[in-house]
Amino acid sequence: MPNETLTPEVTVTLQINGTATQVTCDVRTTLLDLLRERLRLTGTKKGCNRGECGACTVHLDGRRVNACMVLAASADGCAVTTIEGLARNGALHPVQQAFIDADAFQCGFCTPGQIMSAVGCIREGHTGSNDEIREWMSGNICRCSAYPQIAAAVEAAAGEER
Repeated sequence: MPNETLTPEVTVTLQINGTATQVTCDVRTTLLDLLRERLRLTGTKKGCNRGECGACTVHLDGRRVNACMVLAASADGCAVTTIEGLARNGALHPVQQAFIDADAFQCGFCTPGQIMSAVGCIREGHTGSNDEIREWMSGNICRCSAYPQIAAAVEAAAGEER
């Protein structure tokens, strides 16, 4: 007779930062926990773990999502980009560089999620004004209140993209 106390597992195949990855995990595992605890991609931060702060923002098939709200099993077959996957050939992504140039961080805990959200915000075309940037970045909380610098970094990076 099978042991009914065992939690079912699922094998998930993902394209993480351009690398094919296959992992077996508990069906209840979130994408955030899979990235941080199983794959050791700790740039994605665990903040509230309720989808309220945006510290865990990653791109799932090019769309920004809170990784704490996505079950790893539901991401099967998807492409995931984390903060570790933005830089190319040793060169920072323009948004990463803009955050440095604008001093858009203090403690730095929210920065990976802010940067991932900013990349999405620019890609989505929501950078027409400072107010629009702030509105479309509002799902990412900075407890240090570096919002003016964050908005300036997004605006500068968006200007480079144009």
